[in-house]
Amino acid sequence: MTPSFLSRSALGQSLWALRREMAWVGVFSGLANLLLLAPTLYMLQLFDRVLLSGSLLSLVALTGFTVFLIGWMALAEWLRTRLLVRVGVRLDQQLNGAVFEGSFASQLARPDPKAQQAFTDLNQLRQFLTGNGVFAFFDTPWTVFFIAVLFLMHPMLGWTALAFTVVMALLAVWSHRATSSRHGASADALHADNAYLGAKLRNTETVVALGMADPLRQRWLALHERQLDLAAKAHEAGARTQAVVKFVQHAQQSLMLATAALLVIDGQLGIGSMVAANVLMSNALRPMGILVGTWKQMVEARKAYHRLEALLDEYPPPPAVARGAPLLGAVTVRGLVATAPKRPRPILNGLDAEFRAGEVVAIVGPSGAGKSTLARCLLGIWPEMQGQVLYDGRPVQDFPREDLGRQIGYLPQDIELFEGTIAENISRFGALSSAPVIEAATRTGIHDMVLHLPRGYDTPMGEAGSLLSGGQRQRIGLARALYGRPRIVVLDEPNANLDDAGEAALVAAVQDLRAGGATVFMVTHQRNLLSVADRVLVMKDGEIVQLAPVSALAAPPATAAVAAEARA
Repeated sequence: MTPSFLSRSALGQSLWALRREMAWVGVFSGLANLLLLAPTLYMLQLFDRVLLSGSLLSLVALTGFTVFLIGWMALAEWLRTRLLVRVGVRLDQQLNGAVFEGSFASQLARPDPKAQQAFTDLNQLRQFLTGNGVFAFFDTPWTVFFIAVLFLMHPMLGWTALAFTVVMALLAVWSHRATSSRHGASADALHADNAYLGAKLRNTETVVALGMADPLRQRWLALHERQLDLAAKAHEAGARTQAVVKFVQHAQQSLMLATAALLVIDGQLGIGSMVAANVLMSNALRPMGILVGTWKQMVEARKAYHRLEALLDEYPPPPAVARGAPLLGAVTVRGLVATAPKRPRPILNGLDAEFRAGEVVAIVGPSGAGKSTLARCLLGIWPEMQGQVLYDGRPVQDFPREDLGRQIGYLPQDIELFEGTIAENISRFGALSSAPVIEAATRTGIHDMVLHLPRGYDTPMGEAGSLLSGGQRQRIGLARALYGRPRIVVLDEPNANLDDAGEAALVAAVQDLRAGGATVFMVTHQRNLLSVADRVLVMKDGEIVQLAPVSALAAPPATAAVAAEARA
């Protein structure tokens, strides 16, 4: 039965699935700690018996047996280390897919500049599971055992060890309180520093061309100096705690020896027991010292655990489902409302419309009318959406996303081509098959252009990026949207960067889509694209002003502003 504190979350259940490996780590940890008594017993026998008897045979036998036990202790240490590495790898294998999907779902719902935090959290949790912090967790219970042995040797030794154990525990708490907030502030400042610099580096040409480098550098220096100040304060706090910890660790050795020496002088303890007591004291406090040294990592791992737990619980991986029936392409919008955080008015306000399968709809209207938001709502990817978008009478949210994605084409305003070859980008990084890739490229008129690149369709986008114009990149994005002959296609400003040849190819591609029965939505400001549309949807202030054939665009209720927009 899964414990309640683990069964509450998917992450907890993943950790519970590793209980057998962790149990064996506990077994090997117990063996390693038990065998730590070997050097202690060796000292007791060496000082109190062998040296007094002067027996060479006893010395050889005792030394050989002790080395044998130490070898087993080293083997136990190696085995538990190897097991923890396997635990970390298995945990990563169990969760990396869910974290990947959950991160995309979270970013779609609530865009966050720290979108990669989940992957950092998973890596941090995996590294913690293979580090000294977990060893300290398994070794700390044995502190009681070593202190008990010291009590058996003499109560004063036990009380001394217990006092130092309490001091080390208090140091761990003090270290956390003194450094955690400072380290957190430093990490946040570093992220803001890197994010600001990364954004400027991605727009190097604009920065250099407009002479913005120096003022932007001044702003970056302000962020950077703040980050350096916070990092220095965090480092200083950490150095103070480490200095105190080292003082206690070194002082305890001398004080334990002094305590044992008093007992030897008083005749209550032998010299061998004095040396052995110091070793036992070190063994008892070693886990506590590791806990203090790794406290920051433990706290960060705990935070990472809770962030991952919240992510996986809120965005669980979708269940595997069989591919559904192909879309026909009918789209219905009912009471569609789209909002955004900190925006007093809805972007889309109660839209109702029906679109037949196989028709081409041009979406026009002034800037800020909500056209691009409507496009994303039609795809079911707008986070703050109320009402319904139905595909063939079925809510878009009910479709498995992967299955739906294969039947949808989308060309956003901002074309983003990913690391990989041109063929991989067109094929959406699925199973590569040359025929559909070439077909999509041919339909957008870029087949010959791609063949003239250094490696054709196998040209990496990083290499092709410097060889392609904005219009060519947009046409590759259009080919990606048309790949696999989707049933519903949404094109947001598809001709923004196209020349006459590109627009002619776009018009031909849209006509081909309509001939194939696909439903096409085009957000456009260009009147020449209206010629391929069956109907025009006119928007203003988040509402549908008119939805009619192109010939009726100039008739009421179209306003003068809308007509001017259509003529632009």
